[in-house]
Amino acid sequence: MSTPAPAPVAVRVHVEEAGDHGPLLLCLHGIGSSSAAFAPQLAELSSYARVVAWDAPGYAASPDPDVTLTLDDFADTAAGLIRERGGSAHVLGVSWGGVIALRLAARHPELVASLIVADSSPGSGTDEAKAAGMRARVIELAELGPRSFAEARGPRLVSPGAPDELVRRVVDTMAASVRLPGYGYAAESMASADLRAELPTIAAPSLVLCGDQDRVTGIEASQAIAGALHKTAFVIVKDAGHLANQEQPGRFNAWILSHLHITARIPEQEPLPCR
Repeated sequence: MSTPAPAPVAVRVHVEEAGDHGPLLLCLHGIGSSSAAFAPQLAELSSYARVVAWDAPGYAASPDPDVTLTLDDFADTAAGLIRERGGSAHVLGVSWGGVIALRLAARHPELVASLIVADSSPGSGTDEAKAAGMRARVIELAELGPRSFAEARGPRLVSPGAPDELVRRVVDTMAASVRLPGYGYAAESMASADLRAELPTIAAPSLVLCGDQDRVTGIEASQAIAGALHKTAFVIVKDAGHLANQEQPGRFNAWILSHLHITARIPEQEPLPCR
């Protein structure tokens, strides 16, 4: 059962879009990123779906919000993007984006045709230490600034064997995306989130993925999501850290296409190369 929602806060966001046919695939990035994180999905999946990737409110090219935002506000803003395009969407959320996607599916089930939740968790509010660590990041960003903050945090988001070019891209994306107050609202939304009670209420068919070398949220957190959802498949992405969609895009995208073939009945296609 969905939670009754108050009138949503009006928030404008920038999006990147690709593809002109097929189901709508809405992509929600992690707390240290932007729509740039979904470059491999925009490039490859747009042959099969209408791919939309946002810059969350207060991130990258999206304007700073005029009010404090909660997890519900982020979810309602994503819901607005789906409504603007009509019908419903298959929602892909990475890390913090996965938490938003799950809350979106709980609050607005009529808008979520299916979920793809990657390298995520039920929220940092499940553990006091994790919640405190999330809130401490806001102070760190304020003290270091976006570039130094990104250089300190970015390399942990990929596997130890990730190529230098990918590490640089992840760091550059973070440095260009995060700023206050948006990052602060995002961090608080994660620190206060505990989705464990609402996960079993989510009816949308779901695909949960996690990199086998995720050192941030980790496999156990993804397993907790998959185990609580009623209609789900769980996949470990080999040779990938926390950003599996960027580190192993061929494998990641192939799983998304398989999921969309089942949930959206897209036609069978030639398989994507597994890079």
